[in-house]
Amino acid sequence: MTAPMSASARIPAIDVLRGCAVMGILWMNITAFALPQPAYFDPAASGHTGVADIAFWCVSLALVDGKMRALFAMLFGASMLLLIDREEMAGRDGTRTHLIRVGWLFVIGLAHYLLLWWGDILMVYAIVGVAALSFVRRPPMALVKTAFFFFLLHFLLVAGFMASIYAWHHSAAAPDASAATRESYAAFIASLTDPTSPAILTEIATYRSGFATIFLHKIGHFPGEWFWGFLFTGLDTLGFMLLGMAMLKGGFLTGRWSADQYWRTARHCFLIGLLPMAALATWVIASGFDALPAYGTALAWSFPFRIPLAVGWASLILWLLTRHRDHPMVPRIAAAGRLALSNYLATSLVMTALFDGWGLGLFGHVRPALLPLFILPGWAAMLFWSLPWSRRFALGPAEWLWRSLCNGRPQKIRKSS
Repeated sequence: MTAPMSASARIPAIDVLRGCAVMGILWMNITAFALPQPAYFDPAASGHTGVADIAFWCVSLALVDGKMRALFAMLFGASMLLLIDREEMAGRDGTRTHLIRVGWLFVIGLAHYLLLWWGDILMVYAIVGVAALSFVRRPPMALVKTAFFFFLLHFLLVAGFMASIYAWHHSAAAPDASAATRESYAAFIASLTDPTSPAILTEIATYRSGFATIFLHKIGHFPGEWFWGFLFTGLDTLGFMLLGMAMLKGGFLTGRWSADQYWRTARHCFLIGLLPMAALATWVIASGFDALPAYGTALAWSFPFRIPLAVGWASLILWLLTRHRDHPMVPRIAAAGRLALSNYLATSLVMTALFDGWGLGLFGHVRPALLPLFILPGWAAMLFWSLPWSRRFALGPAEWLWRSLCNGRPQKIRKSS
């Protein structure tokens, strides 16, 4: 997400990238909307490991998981620079404007978390966006080097966490292990993979309940649960924001590269990233979806390959854009990108209405293989409503709210006739 810009300040390539990203976010999040949290990492936790279920997991792991969030973070970093530059060119304090906007973004994210869905990313972007301010003046290569420094820190953090779980595993398996150690480890593993475990059954019961029960559950788990989520996403998000700044300064994100440059970058990035991801998926499947390989792959071992794959997606999208600028889908995708915040929040509203107990209560009832039946209509809805709305209105509903809060008064939303 980013602060809404005026129509004259928009960069079409960034709008298209953001539109693709918000659509990809739905694919990334659908498992967490529909199933217990562990099913996001391991389909065994859903109770379904058929061929189609595993295929959906493989595609999600290799192509989507973490890549769309990374793409959003890159665009957020780039848009920070655009916002600050625009404000300073107008004689205003760009840093102050950015801080006000991320402050209100945090408030919107908190409301999103409490009222709709626990998987909010807006609060993470808001906090990390403050930290990223320290780097906006750096040249592109310095930004790239700093980004990879934060990527390294993130990998060391998640790898260290996985090492502690492996140590716990060996401790519980030792002949002299206490009964308490063995029981606690067994309960932890069951909570990750066993659909009949108390932890997973409790989560299913909670999200099949009414709005008040779900709301109180999230109140009770915030900020502890959110802090752990931030801990495992903050550093890599900062890295991708800095990478996005470098890519903007180098002309990559503005569509100024040639089609051949974008194609070669996409080809190299996917070759670097996809083969190791396929190997990791094969390892998890061969283990019978054992908790340690599955959880470790999703959390840590796949991360180094997320970086080239995120850049590869951006390159592929921009290659397609440079070759097919006049395709009728381009303005629809760009419009979805201009309304990214509205589409993101609307997705949570619709999906929680479908899956949570205050709506249709489908939570835990839909197997992974059937989740594309919810993704495709979601994409169609974004593409259907965003363009007509953008033709009549200067801002999306959520973008209008955000800008009005930042400016302290309601903003004009209709375009001048």
